Amino acid sequence: MGLHGRRLSGRRIELGTLFEDVAARGRTTAVHLSRPLDIAPGMGTVLDPRSLARLVRTAAGWFAAAGVEPGDRVAVSKRDHLDLVLLCCAAARLGAVPVPLPASLEPDVLDVLLKRLDPALLVVDAARRAETRGTGFAARRTLVLGHASPSGGEDPSEPPDPSVLSLDDVRGHGPPPPRRPRADDPLVILPTSGTTGVPKLVAHSTRTLLRRLAAFEAQRWPVLGSRPDDVVAASFSFATGRALTWTAAVSALGPAAVVVVTSADWDEARGPLEEHRPTILEAQPSTFVRWRPYARSGAFDRVRLYVSAFDAVHPPTVRAFLAATRHPRPIWVQGWGRTETGPLTFRVLTRRALRTRRGGHPATRDLGRPVPGRTRLRVLDRETLRPVPRGVPGLLVCSTGALCLDYVGERERYLRKRSGRWFVTGDLGVLTRSGRLLLLGREADALPAAGCLEMEDLIEDRLPGVAECVVLGVPGGPAQPVLVVENGPRLDPHRWRDAVSDLPELAEPVLVERERLPRTATGKVRRAALREQLGLPPRTHGTGRWT
Repeated sequence: MGLHGRRLSGRRIELGTLFEDVAARGRTTAVHLSRPLDIAPGMGTVLDPRSLARLVRTAAGWFAAAGVEPGDRVAVSKRDHLDLVLLCCAAARLGAVPVPLPASLEPDVLDVLLKRLDPALLVVDAARRAETRGTGFAARRTLVLGHASPSGGEDPSEPPDPSVLSLDDVRGHGPPPPRRPRADDPLVILPTSGTTGVPKLVAHSTRTLLRRLAAFEAQRWPVLGSRPDDVVAASFSFATGRALTWTAAVSALGPAAVVVVTSADWDEARGPLEEHRPTILEAQPSTFVRWRPYARSGAFDRVRLYVSAFDAVHPPTVRAFLAATRHPRPIWVQGWGRTETGPLTFRVLTRRALRTRRGGHPATRDLGRPVPGRTRLRVLDRETLRPVPRGVPGLLVCSTGALCLDYVGERERYLRKRSGRWFVTGDLGVLTRSGRLLLLGREADALPAAGCLEMEDLIEDRLPGVAECVVLGVPGGPAQPVLVVENGPRLDPHRWRDAVSDLPELAEPVLVERERLPRTATGKVRRAALREQLGLPPRTHGTGRWT
């Protein structure tokens, strides 16, 4: 089997029949949920591939009864859970194009995205429906999950809206036979994180998302791939492309058990993590930060492999979790990429790599090399867009067979970022003489004298009481640090001055509670929203042209 064609039951990975194909192979992996699925609460918290396949077929029947046809777009916006993946599979089974949209999107942002999409069906849960009633969202029909009665009873004084359906309106409809799109046709449309504004809508195909990304990961790679005796746990947003590729790859490999944690809240996460004690754990960096005070709880004492993606991770967090496990040689894999491209580089961190060095600090900004034979990187001058020598910072561009097809509703923006095989990532970085990537941060968040991520690394590493640091550039003035401080909003001013004495000038730090930081569904800080919250000017040192 080649790298592009991991097969399930004699066939390549297909989104619409993913769980049917896994079940046909005889996989019996138990899937343990931190709470029941919203679309099937009565099924409890332990499922298997056969039960997941039945749910996908059932949901495909709902969508067919709602009038979904091949080629239609089906937008799904509900509370985060694994059933977002199941609903995407259900739409794909009909030959439709699913679009998972985080429930955390503000109504005006959701409205913009739906106008770009013009979906045949919008699927929401009752909570999302309550938030958006009367907004006139652009969808030909809306299906409301849960126990609400949207087609009659929302407001007795208003006539029922025939375009709004409840599950009672679509239950009992059997799904048609599965349809599989051609490899290069749109398979799914994915939102970007939206840290700098309205998320982009990224169209991927079967070839780019499943053949190039999921199939590559679904190999039993030494150390990095899951084994039949592993317990694999995940806690990240399921309204992402990562959720689809992770689900496909883990399902193909068939570990002993899978644990799905839908919240960074330790009260929800603790039970399943301590009961099943994972050997592989993947989570958003912001979730690892939330769990850091509980690293020694015993829930992580069997972990041999940690995986983080979506955002930067800082040294104290990595160090805490590598120290928490009793495994003799645990590793931390940090990936870097974009929704448009999938992973472009990865770095393996060990306990030894995280030890503080005299005159320096652990370089978590070193994200390793491009994936051999699959991705390439170049660095361009930000003004001339010409290649710069190794060791010189600039704008990162990539080449990969997993590059997305387009931005839905923003074709011109996509073409501006693409030149032949090369695509502008929107990040700043340095390629070392040995070919390793040192990531500096997003171009839109650039600082004049240093990378914002590097400064955040240093501050968190030097001040153990700082749980999270965000540095915002302020043209015409010093950069503004924003800190989340453990054990209350206090910071010793002398320790602060000592920690930043060798850094470019910084304003006095603003201390905030963790909950006050505006975030995306993947836990990234929405820096533009934070600037507005603090009363800072919207202009930055970056151009924002490459977001």
